[in-house]
Amino acid sequence: MLHFKKILFVLFISSTIIFSQEKITLSGTVYDNSNNETLIGVSVFIPELNAGTSTNEYGFYSITIQKGTYKIQVSYVGYTTIVETINLSEKLTKDFKLKEAAESLDEIIIEADIEKLNVRTSQMSVNKLTSATIKQIPVVLGESDIIKSLILLPGVTSAGEGASGFNVRGGAADQNLILLDEAIVFNSSHLFGFFSVFNPDVIKDVKLYKGGIPARFGGRLSSVLDIYQKEGNSKDFNLTGGIGLVSSRLLAEGPIEKEKSSFLIGGRASYAHLFLPLFDNDNKAYFYDVNSKINYRFNDRNNLFLSTYFGKDIFGVSDNFVNKYGNNVVNVRWNHLFSDKIFSNLSLIYSDYFYGLILDFVGFEWDSGITNFNLKYDFKHYINENIKLSYGINNIYIKFNPGEIIPNRDSSGILPEKLTDKYANEFAAYLDAEHQINKKLTLQYGARFSNFLRLGQDELNVYANNQPVIYNEQFKKYESAVATGVENFKRSDVISSFINFEPRFSLSYVLNDNESIKASYNRMAQYLHLLSNTASPTPLDVWAPSGRYIKPQLLDQFAIGYFKTIKNGAYSLETEVFYKDIQNRIDYINGANLIANNEIETVILNGQARAYGLEVLLKKNEGDLKGWLAYTLSRSEQQTPGRNANEPGINQGNWYSTPFDKTHDISVNGSYELNKKWKFNANFLFQTGQPTNYPVGQYEVQGLNVPIFDDNRRNADRLPAYHRLDVSATLTPTTNNNRKWQAEWVFGLYNVYGRMNAASINFRQNRETFRNEAIQTSIFGLVPSVTYNFKF
Repeated sequence: MLHFKKILFVLFISSTIIFSQEKITLSGTVYDNSNNETLIGVSVFIPELNAGTSTNEYGFYSITIQKGTYKIQVSYVGYTTIVETINLSEKLTKDFKLKEAAESLDEIIIEADIEKLNVRTSQMSVNKLTSATIKQIPVVLGESDIIKSLILLPGVTSAGEGASGFNVRGGAADQNLILLDEAIVFNSSHLFGFFSVFNPDVIKDVKLYKGGIPARFGGRLSSVLDIYQKEGNSKDFNLTGGIGLVSSRLLAEGPIEKEKSSFLIGGRASYAHLFLPLFDNDNKAYFYDVNSKINYRFNDRNNLFLSTYFGKDIFGVSDNFVNKYGNNVVNVRWNHLFSDKIFSNLSLIYSDYFYGLILDFVGFEWDSGITNFNLKYDFKHYINENIKLSYGINNIYIKFNPGEIIPNRDSSGILPEKLTDKYANEFAAYLDAEHQINKKLTLQYGARFSNFLRLGQDELNVYANNQPVIYNEQFKKYESAVATGVENFKRSDVISSFINFEPRFSLSYVLNDNESIKASYNRMAQYLHLLSNTASPTPLDVWAPSGRYIKPQLLDQFAIGYFKTIKNGAYSLETEVFYKDIQNRIDYINGANLIANNEIETVILNGQARAYGLEVLLKKNEGDLKGWLAYTLSRSEQQTPGRNANEPGINQGNWYSTPFDKTHDISVNGSYELNKKWKFNANFLFQTGQPTNYPVGQYEVQGLNVPIFDDNRRNADRLPAYHRLDVSATLTPTTNNNRKWQAEWVFGLYNVYGRMNAASINFRQNRETFRNEAIQTSIFGLVPSVTYNFKF
């Protein structure tokens, strides 16, 4: 910790003394002209100096250069570029307001400088999607979806159709840090993965970091999905919404005090369950979510934000089985400018994921969840045109509720039972520097210091030799140990403490204006674990903290890539090779039971994992036809060797494919604008089949054949390859040009050729023919959809 403070002190002193030499700072905020929304990632470029910067998550920019007169280009994809000559004789605060390209057809849109800036930046392994792009991608049942859109990017796969979560570069779903306005979201899906929890009407910016992850992010190994909501229109009141086959949405936004404060509230709800009684079906499956945001601009230096998200899913079979789960998020943020070079953001965040189950036929309810309170303070220090520092602290207090059984009727005979609550605190401090060494070489380097405390709980099991899992020599298998006693702690006690130093480094070397080579390394520590022995996360899965028996996961990732813009930015090519090494990856003994298990440490072992691969992304950025081709060739494997010479480990200690290993992953996305009325979109996906196990034999019990699975060849087989084609057409009536009510119709076909992709394959004996058979479960065939979107 002392070493980290010294680094911070030296960099701060050098930044304020060495680099403050007779230079002028140009700073300000970039807005959308139509609604005063701040814009993230806008390029502020000075061609004469071949230097530039981009706006941060709150639209702020700052660049320090020598005195002089310069031409400033402010560029953002989909907006008309502002080109303005500015005489910098003293420090200047200047805001810019960009107009959407469609509003200014007679002006020039400059996108080449944006692509050149992307080539030069040291950041790699990042994909960005706008709300407009997400809404154009055809998805099942016509509902635009952030998570489904990410699946089209290189290195990103899903566990299967209708499956929850997503996998990045061969990592597990619990290794993704999902942030909504900086708040952690633990479950990103509605209806067990059919939809995501993110309303596309409310979203302003989406970034997926797959590698070279900046030091301000931590706590997960594979990726960071950083999502920001809109702030609300501070100029005019408007309504945006859509009506689809299974759900509808409505967004209202407008000024509280014009040009100074605004509000936003958006909601979605599904209603397909309302039609089930027509078919004599009393089951139910629906969701709803509500997003809201209020912001107030006190002056040029202070802004206050309050954003919330509340979402819930309800799934029921008659009244005997009801499943409820959801997320609640509240975030209060204060932006403050200490000077034209130092931007700060202070956030106080509450996040809660809850899961409930009502089993009326057996007479009890089940309740579980995870809650955290997060305080974070982040700074961005714009030293000059060559150096920018980011630093800050983050503290998260976490409560884990593994589960509680509550009898819901006296006659059930079931006694109340509460699994032991767990508590933890995760603290982190970080420092990150973006440093342009010269016109060709740019570095980003820094480190994150993290400290995780497993705090006291009511009871903690004690085991002989400190081993909750034992190996039975006689039966040649791992078994759960029996606790020899318990320890009791006060809440303030520290059961276990972990400290990790997490360095980050990336570089970009520019070969010429259109080509660069990039490389990165990052170490990440993950202290929370999602306990799940299924291929896809389910709401019943339980989060558990590191502690006496569960070690933190540690990642080392290396990546190198080649980046090129073609025909002055009309096309772009990104290629990357990556390697990931993970320590302390949780593995499960054969026959592990995770549900309502108060002694979860008795069914898990610590192993290791690795993933490596090649990613290629070719994009067409201009013209009536736009889109991309993405290809990933990769492997994802896991190994849990024996703890000593007498133990075989899991799978005999051999490496085996993880459930999310996909050797080949191909996706193609395209959009074609035929005219002002019609726009067409299509995407095609192909993925190698998911690893699984098929029977290796059978035995007979009372005339029935029972399949035998070999525990020592985990994930040795695969489901059939997954592929499908989706298309959509958007009709925009010409009457839109002459009235305030803007509308469009979106017609879609999901899985055009009706491919019945296998979600799973089960083996059984046919009761009529008594022959063995394999039964494939598929979720969707061909699914048509129609959605009516409007804006007023």
